[in-house]
Amino acid sequence: MGLATAKIILENPKDQTLEPIEVDALADSGAVHLCIPEHIRIQLKLKKIDKKEVILADGSKEVVPYVGPIQIKFKNRVGFVGALVMGDQVLLGAIPMEDLDLVILPKKRIVDVNPASPNIGTSIAK
Repeated sequence: MGLATAKIILENPKDQTLEPIEVDALADSGAVHLCIPEHIRIQLKLKKIDKKEVILADGSKEVVPYVGPIQIKFKNRVGFVGALVMGDQVLLGAIPMEDLDLVILPKKRIVDVNPASPNIGTSIAK
């Protein structure tokens, strides 16, 4: 399939004096969380609220900070999530993509709003 990316805006909803950050995020439906590098955490002044042990692609385990909340904006969608602080690039995993009702379009290698619900995000609450 190749790599899919999305231009998203990250904000700290607790501190509206900070400038939002626009980033090109790597989208990975096999990943679970939003992951951000340390420099993004510092810029948004996000507090470490917990730690999570993560299993990396090579099977090794690492304990990383969990921060939040973070507000994510993509086109006409807005969501709030926590993030793991790790890596050198923003990674958009399944939880934020589901929350924003986004889909990966493999042929175009992009993320977009769900074409089945283009005007408003849809979710299942059963």
